[in-house]
Formats: sequence, structure tokens, C-alpha cells
Amino acid sequence: MVSGLLKALGVLVGALIIGLGTTWLSINAGLGTALQNGAWTTDPAIGSPTASPYARAAVARAGLLALNKSETVYFTAIRDDADEPLSTKCSYRLEGTPLATRWWSITAYGADHYLIPNAANQYSQAMNTVTRNAENGFTISVNPDGSGANGIPTGFDGTGEGTPFSLTLRLYNPEEETYSNLERLSLPTIVKERCS
Repeated sequence: MVSGLLKALGVLVGALIIGLGTTWLSINAGLGTALQNGAWTTDPAIGSPTASPYARAAVARAGLLALNKSETVYFTAIRDDADEPLSTKCSYRLEGTPLATRWWSITAYGADHYLIPNAANQYSQAMNTVTRNAENGFTISVNPDGSGANGIPTGFDGTGEGTPFSLTLRLYNPEEETYSNLERLSLPTIVKERCS
């Protein structure tokens, strides 16, 4: 009898560990993994009544003050265009063209989903802060010290292995056809240039 109870208890504990572990992984995977567009991912249900419990939990954990779907589309990148994880010890070049939205921004977040502390207090670039080229496109430099065109620092101090980080692209009040074209939008490329 005792041995049967111990087996049942072991199975229950194992199921709880597996269930909680997969839930934790789902919630901490980032915002939006249902749709891929280059290095960027999104979940079209985020901010809508059809969002899954996991998507809602991920937004509550990592998407502080997120707006609803009718106001904003969120894309997240945790990897570059070569499908390698973003690291604070590396330098990246983002190149983009005008986006069909009223306003957009790109922000860097640390592994804890908060802004990355840096001496320049520079955390993002937006359509009203980037310098544009002759074709109205833009280049954003994401690297340890934020040097280069339209820089965003990752805060890496040159010691250790660096840490993972993510980029969030927000499209505020996008044009209506954006919602039906999420996987074909021309989003900024993310190219790794070098690592420390």
C-alpha cells in the first residue's frame, strides 16, 4: 500500500515538474513566436481576446504596459538574420526602409526583459530619431557602446561572454493591410558585424 502511494506521489510530482517547466519555458520564450518574418517573430493574437493563456502570461511577464492589437503590432528578435542568438558582446547593423505605420520604434532589452543599463541612457531608436539615407531608409547600430549610425548600446563592458538580449519593434497605429501581411512586411534586417 505504502509503495503504491509513493509511486503515485512520484508520478504526480513528475507531472507537476514537467507541466510547470513547459509553462515556464513558454512564458519566457519572448513575445510572439507564432509568425516569423526574417529574424523577427510575432503572435498576431497578442493584445486581442483570442490570445492564448501562455501569450497573455508572456505579455504580463515581458511586455510591460503593452497596448492592445488595434493600436500596436509587436515584433521581437532574439536571433540575427543568420539565426544566431543576439549577444551583448557583438555588434549588429539593422537596415530598414519606411514602415507603413504612424510611428515605430526599436528597443533593446536585456535577458531580464528590462532596458539594458548604459552610460548614454540610450535604449531605442524611432522613426523621428533616426538619420535617413537618400532613399529614406535607415541604419541602426546595436553594439556594446552604441557607436555608429543611430546607435543603441548593449552595455557590454568587454569582460565575460556577454549575455543574450532581444530587440522589440513596435508599429504604432499601422495601416490596416499590415495586419493581414505580417509575414511579408519589409522589416529591418539584423546582420552581425563582429564580436568582442
